[in-house]
Amino acid sequence: MGRILCAWSPIWAIANWRRRSPSAPSGDAPPLATPLALVEKARGTRRLAAVDLAAHRLGLRVGQKATDALALVPDLVIAPAEPEADARALKALVDWCVRFSPAVAADPPDGLFLDIEGVAHLWDGEATLMADLRARLSANGLPFRLALADTAGAAWALAHYGEDGAIAPPGRQDRLLAPLPPAALRLAPQAAEQIERLGLRRIGQLMDLPRGPLAQRFGQETLDRLDQALGRGREALVFRRPPSPWFARLAFAEPISAPEDLARVSRDIAGVLCARLEREGKGARRFELAFHRLDGVAQTLEIGLSLAGRDPVRIARLFAPRLETVDPGFGIEVATLTAARVETLSARQTRLDRLDETAPEEGLAPLVDRLANRLGADRVWKAGVAESHLPERAVVSRPALAKVCVGWDPERPRPLRLFRRPEPLDQVMALTPDDPPRQFRWRKRLHRVARAEGPERLAAEWWRQEIGEVRTDEIRDYYRVEDQDGARFWVFRDGLYGTDRTPQWWLHGVFG
Repeated sequence: MGRILCAWSPIWAIANWRRRSPSAPSGDAPPLATPLALVEKARGTRRLAAVDLAAHRLGLRVGQKATDALALVPDLVIAPAEPEADARALKALVDWCVRFSPAVAADPPDGLFLDIEGVAHLWDGEATLMADLRARLSANGLPFRLALADTAGAAWALAHYGEDGAIAPPGRQDRLLAPLPPAALRLAPQAAEQIERLGLRRIGQLMDLPRGPLAQRFGQETLDRLDQALGRGREALVFRRPPSPWFARLAFAEPISAPEDLARVSRDIAGVLCARLEREGKGARRFELAFHRLDGVAQTLEIGLSLAGRDPVRIARLFAPRLETVDPGFGIEVATLTAARVETLSARQTRLDRLDETAPEEGLAPLVDRLANRLGADRVWKAGVAESHLPERAVVSRPALAKVCVGWDPERPRPLRLFRRPEPLDQVMALTPDDPPRQFRWRKRLHRVARAEGPERLAAEWWRQEIGEVRTDEIRDYYRVEDQDGARFWVFRDGLYGTDRTPQWWLHGVFG
């Protein structure tokens, strides 16, 4: 069971409108003391989509007609609602919150969830983490209500209907949920109203009811929501990024911006995370380093390893060439490092005469990693064998250090160099239709065949074709031939004599 922090802003749309429309001499943006409402058009009628605290105190509410609101509050300032801009702002906030947790999920239209399991110790506790998050949000003009519990349902209920800043002890959220209204279970408004009309005004009363009658009377959704809040049922959260417990964070007393500071930070944070991976006997294939600036922008760098590793020096060296692309802006206040594709990694024996040194990575892995991160992973590969008897399908690109699962058939040798496209041959002469060629011209040069082996007949792979489209004329007869100079070629005749199509000779590859 994890620990979920729910952040909810009751005036999210209002706060974002004020951020998008700062005070100006033109007076377009009202001061905070002036009641403000955002309106949207629904079914031909302008209604309030959001109201600020001043308008709420004056009795205005969401869904009210704009004309009625102006009649009650003549000095009400009205602006059009911008739900698309609010959605983009929420997405940006989710990305910004990665500095607190690698697993952040949006809760549209005005909230989000953070899975802080395993990261709260970086702030010396959950309360300190929550206080830091609240302070940073408030400093940016974003008031939020926060709550923490074992489940997303319980955290949502406490943030919306409980005490602001509530922290439910692990496994004890039921006591804090009991006095809350049924609407705190995220039920449909009609269902919540029906439950309260029947005298059930607290979640604790629903907990005491038998499960069968509860589901029969109020629907399965009510029972599911109750189980999700109490941790008896599962709930899937759509995280912006896949959740990862392999996460390290460094916060700085003063913002940094110098290149040498960024390089030192990348080494330090890699050492922290790799030490944890080593204690757990793990290694990772991908690492993502993020520098979080004062303005909320995260500069992200990503590297990949061909083999799972946990050497901090090697990882820092892979990040080093990319640090020059980082724009520190007015300064970087937090750095985070996340490991992905984590797998078990066996321990490595070091040299007994150099126990004080870090064992270097051996083999081709460091070279492959440098090339792949500089040129691109898709540009560093090796040829592998695929299970197909057609030459153009028998060779595929595989990761540079991938293990070979299928080997070459020694009875069917293939050329060292296989052409991407077969090249046509001219002036081909053979004694009989099924004999190998005695001579051929390739690239304006005549080759006389001294030795030949074959044929090896290859037909089309009928199982890859549609039923009824199998063609029997797609037949190739391959020959291994050697010319008068000792050069060896792989040639084939496409088609059979005696058919409607005249056979053609091609050169598909060369040996040696």
